[in-house]
Amino acid sequence: MAAPTGTDVPAPTTGRRERTGWYFYDWANSAFSATVLAVFLGPFLTNVTEVAAGCPLGTDDCTGRVHPLGITVAAGSFYPYMVSLSVLLTVFVLPVMGAIADRTPRKKPLLAGAAFIAAAATIAFAFVTGERYLLGGILFLIANVGFGASVVVYNSFLPQLAGPDERDKVSSRGWAIGYLGGGILLAFNLVAVTVLSIDGNDQRTLDIARWCIVSAGVWWAAFTLVPLTLLRDHPGAESGTGHGNVLTDGFRQLGHTLKGLRAYPLTLFFLLAYLIYNDGIQTVIALAGQYGSEELGLEQSTLIVTILIVQFLAFGGALLLGALAARIGARKTIIVSLVLWLAVIIAAYWLPHGEPLPFMLLGVAIGIVLGGSQALSRSLFAQLIPTGREGEYFGFYEISDKGTSWLGPLLFGLVFQLTDSYRYGIVSLVIFFAVGAVLLAFVPIRRAVIAAGNTPPRLL
Repeated sequence: MAAPTGTDVPAPTTGRRERTGWYFYDWANSAFSATVLAVFLGPFLTNVTEVAAGCPLGTDDCTGRVHPLGITVAAGSFYPYMVSLSVLLTVFVLPVMGAIADRTPRKKPLLAGAAFIAAAATIAFAFVTGERYLLGGILFLIANVGFGASVVVYNSFLPQLAGPDERDKVSSRGWAIGYLGGGILLAFNLVAVTVLSIDGNDQRTLDIARWCIVSAGVWWAAFTLVPLTLLRDHPGAESGTGHGNVLTDGFRQLGHTLKGLRAYPLTLFFLLAYLIYNDGIQTVIALAGQYGSEELGLEQSTLIVTILIVQFLAFGGALLLGALAARIGARKTIIVSLVLWLAVIIAAYWLPHGEPLPFMLLGVAIGIVLGGSQALSRSLFAQLIPTGREGEYFGFYEISDKGTSWLGPLLFGLVFQLTDSYRYGIVSLVIFFAVGAVLLAFVPIRRAVIAAGNTPPRLL
């Protein structure tokens, strides 16, 4: 008896206009990733917190304390603690947001609500002046959780915009356009910093950073209007099946999803592999600047130029690996990208001290593999989701993306603590890419697609 080949679901009937609208939400929200998270927010909020702790701007070693809600916190620890708290909130919020997205017949208002709330919180950083570190922390929590929630809804459109054989291409284009948009705004902001900063005037530098953060919120809100105009609502199979309001049905459905996950063990197997190798990717992104400045002794200008190199090359890298996936399949292409990541990590260990060019060349390599490995992971996961449950499962996917990104930094920190060497810390991340690649190689993807009730694409 022949094995089943999955449910024959008609290919989505969407045109270029609607897909363009979908791409532009990546363009819109990447301003937050590139300008706010990657460059300006950490130093800005830390400086504001240090001022509140009684340290003058420009103090290299502030030992002051702040007391949010009566809790004593070192000024330098406030921002990392806010990041950890936002991760915790994300773990609870994103799966529920996904379940709600599957129950509502209109996903666009849900996308609009999450995006505009997060963008408004980012714009409100205009009021984070003087010693208002706590306001900054609260606004960051709202913006970061809203960012994750909006991405869950955004990702849930992918299976409804592209058939099985087109998802790699569509997902790769979305990532590429996102990196391009984030890079353009970041370039404008870095020009503003260079032109407007005055040596020795730390307050002016802080003010410029604050307005750069605000600009990302304005960009985010303005360009979100494009997908809201061009996208159509795509109700999921669960839409309209609830008995109460969408929120309570979303919580109820989340409980059913947690129980039903056992029915898709191969999908969970893929999520485990993704959790591990993506943690390595996120750790490299988060700690590359610290490695460059503390271990290699590079200037801030070198780090900023390297970030721009990564942003713009990730645009081409996502398209390049998307084209490779069309020839050999998404799973094989991701494994190739993980092998390249291994080479990047090993090369980083041998980088010479005080020489910017090798570090920038490493940024070139990261840019090439970064966008493609993320885009193809998203499109491959879209093949493993039961029809009509896109929002719920992408909620868990985003948790794998954001909710476990503490494992790599923890290993890096422990290795540094034991060895006093950032080089040993960075090379320890090899384990994430090696284990993730091996696990992904053992996932029976075609069988996993069929088990989820979907038709496998021609190439996997």
